[in-house]
Amino acid sequence: MALDGKLLALARERLAARRSENQREAERRRREIYARVPALRELDGAYHALLRDYIALVGTGGAQEARLRETDRRAEELMARKKALLRANGYPADALDGVCTCPRCQDIGYLPDGRMCTCLRELYEAERAGAQTRLDQAGEQGFDAFDLGWYEGEDRAVMELTLSNARQFVRRFAADSPNLLFQGGTGLGKTLLGRCVASAVAKAGFSVAYETAQSAFSAFEEQRFSRDPDAAAAAGERVRRILDCALLVLDDLGTEMSTAFTQSALYNIVDSRLNANRKTVISTNLSDAELAARYLPQTVSRIAGEYDTLVFRGRDIRALRRERRYR
Repeated sequence: MALDGKLLALARERLAARRSENQREAERRRREIYARVPALRELDGAYHALLRDYIALVGTGGAQEARLRETDRRAEELMARKKALLRANGYPADALDGVCTCPRCQDIGYLPDGRMCTCLRELYEAERAGAQTRLDQAGEQGFDAFDLGWYEGEDRAVMELTLSNARQFVRRFAADSPNLLFQGGTGLGKTLLGRCVASAVAKAGFSVAYETAQSAFSAFEEQRFSRDPDAAAAAGERVRRILDCALLVLDDLGTEMSTAFTQSALYNIVDSRLNANRKTVISTNLSDAELAARYLPQTVSRIAGEYDTLVFRGRDIRALRRERRYR
């Protein structure tokens, strides 16, 4: 099964956080034991000094077998003394070993043969389930989740038209549907309406990809530059889905770091999907002038000529919620 690179990255972040927490616990435990049994600190210091000597001997090459055997013997003796001292003070023999949640991979996520460990797979599946749940929740609420009560006067009239056009886009979704540009300031509901559209089209049986611009461009970048074969393959699968799905919702265009690579990736997305007659909804806080200043002229021209703009107007809903909460 091809993996979603974004979800895999999130799973790896959770595994890294788990590993860091285990390292902190191991250090806390070590400090506690050393404070109670100072001789254990000395034994550990002697053992690590022997380990350094062993590595130095191996690095010199030549006939060092007798010295290596003697170093091995002394290391085993120190370990035996350490375990005995731990038991004598009421600790298990491995109390000063590292702490890990998964003994198979030591919380690395991959086995020695390069296969993904079950612990990382489980974290990935949890991320996948969470992502699907968030999209499903938007779909279950449907367009009713888009509350026009947050808009007033002329702004409400504009948003009623925007919502009506979004509903019509879903009802008539087909090869002759328009591409859409959701355009307006922050906090006006673009992301919510995009999720509603994505979920409704998916429930109608079409393939859908919902991506933020930053995550989509990261997939293109990882596919091209990653040295990790698994990550590159997962990113390649995401890129294929971004380019080939029936509907792509690309959220928050303009919030990503602008580079020559991201500009090229956006042109690739827009141009490839238009040529294949696959539909795209792009949301952005940028004005027409800001789009023109930020992206390639070819990209801006294609969006201007091939996308219907749905305008978002009003006051930042998040700010309004805060105001009403503290009244």
